[in-house]
Amino acid sequence: MCRFEVLYDRPEEGFAYVAQGGAHVMLEQIGVGRNWLTGPLERPLGRGVNFQIAVPEIGPICSSLRDAGWPLFLEPETKWYRTGDSEVGVEQFLVADPDGHLLRFQAPHKG
Repeated sequence: MCRFEVLYDRPEEGFAYVAQGGAHVMLEQIGVGRNWLTGPLERPLGRGVNFQIAVPEIGPICSSLRDAGWPLFLEPETKWYRTGDSEVGVEQFLVADPDGHLLRFQAPHKG
């Protein structure tokens, strides 16, 4: 739904390597294959995690999520952030995955 492409996977290990542009993510299913757990897992698992994913434009991803009936955590917005002595504008939105991880897709502001 977020337009990631599965580059390769190992279903018997509950593993997939996915990419969306320059963002590459390794996903592992809990309790399958080789898990590197640093502590007890309590739901929601993604509490406090926010992944920023830079994309050329956010529109196609929003459309895919809406078509699938997936709710957005934060609707698309234009936001300006201070970066040292200047500001940078981005178009962004947030969506939560089933484990509660927030994915913040952002593209450069065009305007």
